[in-house]
Amino acid sequence: MFKKVYFEEYNLNDLRQTTGRTITETDIVIHAGQTGDFFPHHMDAEWCKTQPFKQRMAHGTLIFSIAVGMTANAINPVAMTYGFERLRFLKPVFIGDTITVKITIKQKKDYKKPGYGLVTESVEVFNMRNDLVMICEHILLVEKIS
Repeated sequence: MFKKVYFEEYNLNDLRQTTGRTITETDIVIHAGQTGDFFPHHMDAEWCKTQPFKQRMAHGTLIFSIAVGMTANAINPVAMTYGFERLRFLKPVFIGDTITVKITIKQKKDYKKPGYGLVTESVEVFNMRNDLVMICEHILLVEKIS
């Protein structure tokens, strides 16, 4: 779906929420293979039993990747990702946890290039217990109407 949403049409505090996505062992194994991160925290169930959380946890970068993908539900041909800031992994996500993402428009400001603005979204990821597990800011470069 293609819908043009220009800089002027973004409203502070507008909110959208995704549906859930359950994190699987397959997600973790594939991500380890893609990134080379085979640390025991993610891959060694027996070793994890000796650690405080007692179970394997998903890579933070996996949760970030999935969360960003969950928010990409519409194509806006007049906006693109400018970057991400203030990424924090607040709590571990385990195999079988279901995450949802809440996106809130937090800031709008002019960009150095005329005809564009920057829109900052707060991206909050929650597990099924409503614990905040990850947060970051997504910055969009958005074309202006005039």
